[in-house]
Amino acid sequence: MTINLFDDASWMSLRPLTFTRPVADLRIGILTIAEKWAKYLNADFGFQTQEYLSIKYSKKVNANLSINGSICPDEALVDAISQLKNGEVLVKGDILIAHHNDPAQLDAVTFNNEIQYKRDLVRIVYPEDIFANNPAEIRKDFVLLTKGRTSAKISSTNQLLGDDIFFEEGAKVECSVLNTTYGPIYVGKNAEIWEGSLIRGSFALCENSSIKMGAKIYSGTTIGPNSRAGGEINNSVIWGNSAKGHEGYLGNSVLGEWCNIGADTNNSNLKNNYAEVKLYDYESQSMRNTQLQFCGLIMADHSKSGINTMFNTGTVVGVSANIFGAGLPPNHISDFSWGGGSCFEPYKLEKMFETAEKVFARKSLPFDHIEKDILTKVFELTSAHRNY
Repeated sequence: MTINLFDDASWMSLRPLTFTRPVADLRIGILTIAEKWAKYLNADFGFQTQEYLSIKYSKKVNANLSINGSICPDEALVDAISQLKNGEVLVKGDILIAHHNDPAQLDAVTFNNEIQYKRDLVRIVYPEDIFANNPAEIRKDFVLLTKGRTSAKISSTNQLLGDDIFFEEGAKVECSVLNTTYGPIYVGKNAEIWEGSLIRGSFALCENSSIKMGAKIYSGTTIGPNSRAGGEINNSVIWGNSAKGHEGYLGNSVLGEWCNIGADTNNSNLKNNYAEVKLYDYESQSMRNTQLQFCGLIMADHSKSGINTMFNTGTVVGVSANIFGAGLPPNHISDFSWGGGSCFEPYKLEKMFETAEKVFARKSLPFDHIEKDILTKVFELTSAHRNY
């Protein structure tokens, strides 16, 4: 089977996280949304996304099934989609879930029959939906990835509570406390948890990533592939190729790719007056009430913070911002900004490229024209949001 995962209006409301990717490339739980669908359906996948992103995230021309990339799969939904016949469309209210069509008609789809889906959906519409749904998605992905398999050997130097733990081949954990009585713990291929770490599930450490000594990791946390994490982390998602390797608190937060959090950086996730948290909304260019009491930091790809940075409750950091210095920065830090406190200036594109080339080289990856073209387009698209 071959599928395409399409962006709907949630691509707009998920900015700045989606400026650099389709919605289905968001990581929530252990896998990205696209990887979940591929695993459930045993399918190859492509993306129907913004034109400038298609140079990296292309669609499959031979796909006969298109699925909403903002929706996370489960067995009931997969079963309903698998039963769709040519020309049929699955919806829930006014939400288009999936449609089945001849590949030659994907650009001019006509539907013969609309089928209402009556069960609940997990749909990612706003950035805070990622960490809010992450504990449940870790549990679902854990079952999906480990069903019928046996974990690699777990060292006897660890203290284990509960049985919902799975190590992929090459995973290393020594002298740590792993508590799965609140949710499963998944340690990916060649990932490592260093000595003295305290881990409470649900928790996922993805391929080639590491947790540093003495880390305190709470439920609902995912560390994506090729990343490093340490300090205190609670109910947060780090997508991959990023680092929060030092002391400092990260809670109810999302970090994109190629981010780096300096030593002793902290974020607040609860207002002093316990009021509901507001986040900057790119569509209205104003603050939106999340109706959440706990909401921390939303940081898009390529952004960095210097040592001792303090992020206020409900801070949104755009693509490729560089934050440093004393004082609390504003609750919205514009894309391609450079500075700290209340003093920011534009982060010139050529300077940003110089840094990105060095960061990619550390992972033995090329910072090629595709990455540059996408970031150049994002730089242009976000000019209206630069608030200095």
